[in-house]
Amino acid sequence: MDMPSYTDISLSDLELLRQQPASAVLDVRDEWEFDEFNIGGLNIPLPDIRARKAELLPYNPLIVICTNGVRSRVAAKDLLRQPEFQHKTIYHLHGGIIEAVD
Repeated sequence: MDMPSYTDISLSDLELLRQQPASAVLDVRDEWEFDEFNIGGLNIPLPDIRARKAELLPYNPLIVICTNGVRSRVAAKDLLRQPEFQHKTIYHLHGGIIEAVD
């Protein structure tokens, strides 16, 4: 059985996808990082994802982001392991938001 997978996207893709009615940008960085700089969206730090997953259930697609793409990739994979998210579309911002500040 194939596991559902996420799709890598670029920053320009993110801007288009976030305009979809039920979409959400999920920033998995720590709160202090989000407070320092963000591009909007929900801030749920990576260690809290499983405990707070109910907050994400209304959204589809989910666009997962972090600083450089490492934590967001972990989060995207972890979400897809949860039965509630296996039928959702998950996007991962390849390279992270550091692209946004260059």
